[in-house]
Amino acid sequence: MTIRVIRPGLLTTVQDAGRYGYQKHGVIVSGAMDPVAHRAANLLVGNCDADATLEMTLIGPALEFTEDALIAICGADLSPTIAGVPVPLWKPVWVKKGAVLESGGCRAGARSYLAVAGGIQVPVVMNSSSTYLRAGIGGHEGRPLRAGDVLKAGPLPEQSTMMIRHLRSHAEEGAFVPAEWGIGPELLPAYDSSPVIRAMRGSQWDWFTEASQEAFFSQAFRISPQSDRMGYRLEGPVLSLVSQTELISEAVSFGTVQVPAEGKPIVLLADRQTTGGYPKIAQIASVDLPLIAQTKPGDVIRFVEISRAEAEALLLEREYSIRQARLGIQFKLA
Repeated sequence: MTIRVIRPGLLTTVQDAGRYGYQKHGVIVSGAMDPVAHRAANLLVGNCDADATLEMTLIGPALEFTEDALIAICGADLSPTIAGVPVPLWKPVWVKKGAVLESGGCRAGARSYLAVAGGIQVPVVMNSSSTYLRAGIGGHEGRPLRAGDVLKAGPLPEQSTMMIRHLRSHAEEGAFVPAEWGIGPELLPAYDSSPVIRAMRGSQWDWFTEASQEAFFSQAFRISPQSDRMGYRLEGPVLSLVSQTELISEAVSFGTVQVPAEGKPIVLLADRQTTGGYPKIAQIASVDLPLIAQTKPGDVIRFVEISRAEAEALLLEREYSIRQARLGIQFKLA
């Protein structure tokens, strides 16, 4: 099955779970900004969690399906339609050959993920299909999609074939048929333009003044226009160190909050560098990475402190919900 790009959207790239094992060589991880939406979309069409999807940002593409396909769209609501009819999110959808998926305005969130049964097939670079734009590697020729591009999907998993057979049997005159079921409310992230983000104290928390520590967990920050997949620059209270101290560069991760000399925090995201030399005031809990990933320039965020134990418990709870969703889908198809 192939997909033809009619319009590419604002920024549409191929992403998977990330490029791991090469940070020691200076190669960044990349991967989906919202890992939950990415995994859920794959789950709904019978793919493996790590299979490649299309990450669509703010304005989605127009895509033509050259054959019947099974798709799922999760994450931000970019008003997807086929033949003028809204396509539901967080559900498997059988799409008829020749159908064109289009997007309208962004209603909620910032990034949407389109999974196709069989996964988007692109050359694997260092064990990953993810696009790293700055280096021009991975994904589809190392770049965002363009009009005229043609993408291929892989062989259908057995579970996908079963879903297609079931949904196709309910097809009438329409260009698509959604399943009656989808991802349950326990897994649906509460996307918001002013989210409260849970975070833990960072490695250099004690380096900051008491006033800066209090401000970080009590005042609001606005996401700057100078933000991208590498990191979000935050505008708000200026955070200061007790004294200027040199820091040897050390490892950083998705959700690390660094503070450069100017005092304005930077939240490191999917395309983050491998190491950083700025003091780290906080680390966002993994369970809230989808919330920060679905914000956009101009949105306002607040941080609330939690402990590492609380963050771990929340992550385990989410992973349990994902396992339950997987079992529920298997039960539906039994």
